[in-house]
Amino acid sequence: MSALAKNYNRRKIAFKRGKGSFLYSTNGKKYLDFVQGIAVNSLGHANPYLIRAINKQAKKVWHVSNAFLIPEGEKLASRLKQRTFADYVIFQNSGAEATEAAIKVARRYFYSIGKPHKNRILCIKNSFHGRTLATIFASGSKKMTEGYGPKVDGFDHFEFGDHHSLKKKINNKTAAIMVEPIMGEGGIKVVPDWCLRELRKICNKKKILLILDEVQCGVGRSGKFFAFEYSKIKPDIVPIAKGIGGGFPIGAVLMTKKVAFCMVPGTHGSTFGGNPLAMSVGNAVLDQIFKKGFLKNIQKVSKYFHNELDNIKNDYPKIIKDVRGVGLLIGLKLFKNQSKFIKKLEMNKLLTIKAAENVVRILPPLNVSKFEIDLAIKIIRKVCKEL
Repeated sequence: MSALAKNYNRRKIAFKRGKGSFLYSTNGKKYLDFVQGIAVNSLGHANPYLIRAINKQAKKVWHVSNAFLIPEGEKLASRLKQRTFADYVIFQNSGAEATEAAIKVARRYFYSIGKPHKNRILCIKNSFHGRTLATIFASGSKKMTEGYGPKVDGFDHFEFGDHHSLKKKINNKTAAIMVEPIMGEGGIKVVPDWCLRELRKICNKKKILLILDEVQCGVGRSGKFFAFEYSKIKPDIVPIAKGIGGGFPIGAVLMTKKVAFCMVPGTHGSTFGGNPLAMSVGNAVLDQIFKKGFLKNIQKVSKYFHNELDNIKNDYPKIIKDVRGVGLLIGLKLFKNQSKFIKKLEMNKLLTIKAAENVVRILPPLNVSKFEIDLAIKIIRKVCKEL
């Protein structure tokens, strides 16, 4: 009997090793892994370049504390600054911590400019921003917050796509609007580019901050380094995690100079955030993602993947309702039960995972091959035919 708490509904399958897009179970079966730790293993399993980077750093120094300078972190922050909107970075260990830090930065900013009453964050109802006490209440999900009272205050909510409600909810206490450009757990729902541009205009007009949560959709997953780049806007704060570590726990909050000035010594900290081992892996991930043509290839293969999935949808219109997503953050909204569909895919050696709204989430590594996509397409088509 397992000594682990029962807070996960785990599938009865375990793995002994992985290689690229594939996982090998303890009973000898080979699976095409299009979960990849839920968009975490951005470069697949056992990536040789990442292995070399972590082994090299492991022989030097793992952890020293943020009481000292950490050159590996300075390098990673500098590279993120050079390639993104950000001027400053705070490193964390996870997406929830990064989002929590983003909330703190937004509130601290207004406190620092003499407006401490501006401390409320406006979010999409039933979004997902993490599982800390603050972030579950930011998500506005009754299911996630049940049993965790009293309510962590400071969050207001509007329905996805309801601009009238959004504008109505902004008041003199609103500090920021926080949204995921592509809602991952929420059902792979894409916030349109025109909508992101409108959010930026609203924030400018109301003199509030725009936080774009790119924990799941960022770091190349969309075919650009950040999903919001398609809209050509500049946010104020962006939390990231998942893909930046390629499987190693790394989170970060990226900020403009305008807001970062408020984070002075003592205002925030993390024991493990920004440790040399994590930072070395993060730099190795960026080496690959920033290679010439890497992001363009994601756009190319994902366009092919989406087109093939659309063909399946057209062939099986009573099974697949919609193909959602951008880049390699893909969702199939089904008419049929998603759990049964996912189980059928698993029986055919393709691993996928749930999202809200009866959506099957498909998350291959960013370096997935056309051959592997074709294999996934073949399996999905076979399952549709069998249902």
